[in-house]
Order: sequence, then C-alpha cells, then structure tokens
Amino acid sequence: MVASTALPADKRAQQGGLLFLASLLVFFITGIVSFVLYASWREATFIQSEKLPLSFAWSTLCLVFVSGLLHWAVHSVRHEHCRQSLALLVAALIGSIIFLVVQGVAMWHVAGGYATAGLEAGLAGMMLVLALLHALHVIGGVAALVIVTIRLARGQYDHERMWGISFTAQYWHFLDLVWIVMLFAFWYTSGGFAT
Repeated sequence: MVASTALPADKRAQQGGLLFLASLLVFFITGIVSFVLYASWREATFIQSEKLPLSFAWSTLCLVFVSGLLHWAVHSVRHEHCRQSLALLVAALIGSIIFLVVQGVAMWHVAGGYATAGLEAGLAGMMLVLALLHALHVIGGVAALVIVTIRLARGQYDHERMWGISFTAQYWHFLDLVWIVMLFAFWYTSGGFAT
C-alpha cells in the first residue's frame, strides 16, 4: 500500500490562503507603485494644492481597531473562550461596517474636492480607484467575518479547529498593512490632511 503524501485539509487551506494573500500583495504593490510614479511625474505645483480628507485618518483607526479585535478573538478561541470570541467578532463586524461608511465619506470628499481636468483629475482618479479596490476587499473581509461569526455561534470552531477565524484575522491584518502604505502614498503625494 502506498502512503498518502497529501497535506491535511487545514494545511492545504492554509497554503491556499497564503498564496491568495501573496497574489493580493503583488496586485496592491503594483497599484501603489504606479500611483506614486504617476504622482511624481505630474506637475509639482499640485503637491500642496489639495489635502486629504481627515476621514481617511479616522477610517484607518477603525481598520486597526477591527484588526486588533480579530487578533484578540483568535487568542480567545485558542484558549476556549468562545463566548468572548463571539462578542469580539460581532464588535469587529460592526467596526468594519463603520470603516466602510467612513471610507465612503472620505472617497466622496476626494471625488468632489479634486480638480476635474488635467493631471490632477488623473491623480484623484487613481486615488479613488485604489481606495475603491481596497474597500471592495474590505467587503470581502466583512463577508468572511459574517461567515466565521455564524460558524462560531454554531460551535464549529474550537482551539483545534480555528483556521477560518485565524485566516480572517490574517486577511484583516493584510488589509491594514496595505491601507497604511496606500494612505502614506496618498499623504506623500498630496498636501497632507485637511484640518
């Protein structure tokens, strides 16, 4: 009889999840680098002319808060505190929805505040596209949060089987990192934050 060399299902899912995050990383790095290159080739006078809405900073705090709650939820499940973990997942879900609302307000300000012609419009357009792509991935993260919250409520996770919650937390940590780098690129190429 031949011994099976296939990885267990959790290990295969973990490898698939890491490959997914790696492909998203390449995608976002390409977009951010393209944005910075485009911004550096435009007229220097625009650098200080428009400021980022302060709601971008507030949405960043929301995103970091959600990521922290998810990290805490993973820790709670590892220690068999499933009820606490469920409360943390619900709080993270609420925080993620608040992030989307605040992010939507910020994108509305960017769309309305920037010039509508020439290089400035191209820069604002690229900023909006990058922020929208990130927001779409956040919506995917919200869907994952809903799924793992329902599964935890049904008792499908414990300290031995918790890959879904763990990967959801990793995904949100990834979204944090991408957004912080993206926000720095936006800040660097604009006039800073509006007050």
